[in-house]
Amino acid sequence: MFEILDRRTSLTGNQIKILTAAIIGDALEFFDYFLIGFVLAFLIGPWKLTFGQSAVVLMSSGIGAILGAYVWGWLADRIGRRKVFIGTVLNFSIATGLLYFTPDNGWIFLSVMRFFVGLGVGGLYCVDLPLVQEFMPSSKRGWVGGIVTCVIPLGVGLGAVMGSLVGSGQWRLLFAIGVLPALLVLLVRLWVPESPRWLCRQGRYEEARNSLAWALQMEPSTLPLPTAADAGPLIKSNWLDLFKYPRSLIVSWLGNAGAQTGVYGLTLWAPSLFVVLLKVTPQEAAKMMILLSVSGFIGRLSFSFFSELMGRRNAGGLLGFGAGVMTIVAGYNYDVMLMGVSAFWLLLAVTFFFADGGFAIVGPYAAEVWPSHLRTSGMGSAYGFGGIGKIIGPVGLALIVGSGNYLKPDVPLPQIPTAFVYLGCWFLMAGIVYYFLGIETKGKSIEQIDRELAATADLATATVRRDARIASMRSLRSTYRAGAVRPSERHRHQERQTCARPQPGRIMDPDSHLTFVPNF
Repeated sequence: MFEILDRRTSLTGNQIKILTAAIIGDALEFFDYFLIGFVLAFLIGPWKLTFGQSAVVLMSSGIGAILGAYVWGWLADRIGRRKVFIGTVLNFSIATGLLYFTPDNGWIFLSVMRFFVGLGVGGLYCVDLPLVQEFMPSSKRGWVGGIVTCVIPLGVGLGAVMGSLVGSGQWRLLFAIGVLPALLVLLVRLWVPESPRWLCRQGRYEEARNSLAWALQMEPSTLPLPTAADAGPLIKSNWLDLFKYPRSLIVSWLGNAGAQTGVYGLTLWAPSLFVVLLKVTPQEAAKMMILLSVSGFIGRLSFSFFSELMGRRNAGGLLGFGAGVMTIVAGYNYDVMLMGVSAFWLLLAVTFFFADGGFAIVGPYAAEVWPSHLRTSGMGSAYGFGGIGKIIGPVGLALIVGSGNYLKPDVPLPQIPTAFVYLGCWFLMAGIVYYFLGIETKGKSIEQIDRELAATADLATATVRRDARIASMRSLRSTYRAGAVRPSERHRHQERQTCARPQPGRIMDPDSHLTFVPNF
């Protein structure tokens, strides 16, 4: 059944509706998430916040995002993508709205509620991309995944515009506006059905056919009724299964950790650093963020194209190396002016093309490298592990600059270059992981990726079993040599079979002494 989907070369109106719902969700999701950066610029003066206190406020949502990514991602594999999509939107929207009631000097209340914002944001990011990808043909999957993430800078830009318009005493209005994403739930309930691939893996074949028929705008009777062969056998997801795919784990976890540490360290601190380093007002700092958001948006459009043009691995390498170098260069020019314009601001705009734009690769790719039955769990684990970056990015900068220092324009900050080297190195690590260790998924169907990953997991399992048997035989041989036991003919036969070197391309099964050829 899914072969009919993969043969499509264009999107139907209903597929565009699914894509639109995800796009709006991502834009409003990160509008809520990054609001704190603009609000903090208003509060650092009146509340006399230190770098350490500000870092706690900024990192609290990162802690929530780690937990949210794991929990919501696991639930999406268990109860379905659509229900979790709705739940996460309500989660972060309501939590943001409650921030309207933050008391004066209430940075602890602000931190606690931001934890719950992060809980929902981490979950939505891990479910909307797999949901969209599972409705799309292979030829469009990379491009569509990138487009979904393209609007995230627009959410940040919307926050920048709103921050530039409100007065210094009206920052709570920004949080009140953050309730609006809850309206997206109505759109999802009207437009987005459950993923046909998820339904197929649950054995709900008739529902899967109806879901795909709706997306393709076809009569269900014109599609063949799917079987287990269409989406693989019925498999209940288990967290321990993630470790059967070590390369997927390394690439998605470390790639996310490097990219998230760098970009969240930059984005959450940028408005406050503009106030402190460039001696501008919070409203002016918010306006300066608009250029960075536009650059990030252009970068995401570009990387969506790059993912199909040069492949996921090369595009991921470009993200890491480009963002890493530009971040370090920006840090060393934080006090340089070019014809009356801050070089720091302009260099950060270029940095955001790679750092923010590259997330058109990070998110979709983290879903693609996992098999279907672990897709949202795997992406959730990667986003959750990478969510450590939401903590060590902002906190790392604060510790290097000096966590006890007050955020005031007259306080010298000679450690800014070192702090930006710290963030830049995280980007460079992501580039190394993607380029040298990445799994290329360009042009491959979801089913083809599943087969290749399954073969890899089978190979790893067989290798572990063979190595364990060899170790057992060597231990037994040592016992023989010690004279404690005389080897029987059967033992000698097992030792010869187990320790024999398999032929290239074949795997020895030590239990049956047979060989099989993996179906790569």
